[in-house]
Formats: sequence, C-alpha cells, structure tokens
Amino acid sequence: MRAVHSVLIAAALAAALPAYAQQTRIEDRLTDAEFRAAGLGKLDEAELARLNALLAREMGTSATDAPASADVEARIAQAREDGRREAAVAADQGVRPAASREPVESTIPGAFTGFARGREYTLANGQVWRQTDNASIAGARGQDVGVRIRPGLLSVWWLQVDGYNAQAKVERVR
Repeated sequence: MRAVHSVLIAAALAAALPAYAQQTRIEDRLTDAEFRAAGLGKLDEAELARLNALLAREMGTSATDAPASADVEARIAQAREDGRREAAVAADQGVRPAASREPVESTIPGAFTGFARGREYTLANGQVWRQTDNASIAGARGQDVGVRIRPGLLSVWWLQVDGYNAQAKVERVR
C-alpha cells in the first residue's frame, strides 16, 4: 500500500510540476519564512544564482510541453487504477488499512509497576501496547499514571510515563 501512496504522491508532484516550473527562481517558490528556515538567506548572490540555474536545469523545458503533460496524466491515471486494485484485493483478504501515526495520550488505569520486556499496557482508551525492548524504570510505582505514546522512525513507537524520563519501545497489540 505504501508503494501505491508513493506513486500517487510522485504523480501528484509531477502533475504540479508545470505550474511550479514557471517560477524559475527559488525566491519566488518559497515564502520569506521558508526561505530563511531552509538557510538560503545565508547564500550570496552568486551562490543563489547558481542554485537557481541548477533548479532551472533540473526542471528542464519539457515540463511545459504537451506530450510530457499527457504522459504525466497517463501515469496518474495508471497509479490511481493500481491503487484501487490493490485496495480491493486487500479488502477481499481482510487486510485493515494502516493505523494512524498520531501520538496517543491516555492513562494506564490501576497500578503501574514499571517497564519490562513483553509486558502489556492497557490504556484507558482501550488500546493495548506490548513492550518490545529491555527498558526499565527502577522502583517505579504509580496509580492511574498518564502516558504518551509517540511514533518514531521506521514504524517504531515509544511509550513514556508521566514523571519519568525513560521511555520504552512498544508495539500495538489491539
């Protein structure tokens, strides 16, 4: 499914390319805040001109040609059809869509006795998370403690308990 999303994003960007390519200077493409946040304000005029020349060369002149535009449209249509087909197959096989990557804030009702590999934590919102690493909190005790679970890189999730700096790697069970 991620491959289809990547193709759809690439196709959408390719479709937006003609309008984007009309703006040849990087200063015209970004807001002042984006320009400064990217560190481009540090460039002198010669460096900025070189960057603009490189971007113009990458955009090429074919971005505004009709044949290239028709090719992009065909690829977008194909990516949409592939995505529909993949979603239909996944639905037939009972595969659920990917879970949200939004952080979770809740509590662990009842007693909390610290971290331990393999321990399951049932949250007040009904979610169940299992610890997958060896993180520990020496002497941790609490009742109805607040927790935050946030996404990390490479589909990793981190659980942190209020009042402690340690965090444990977890995976969602339910």
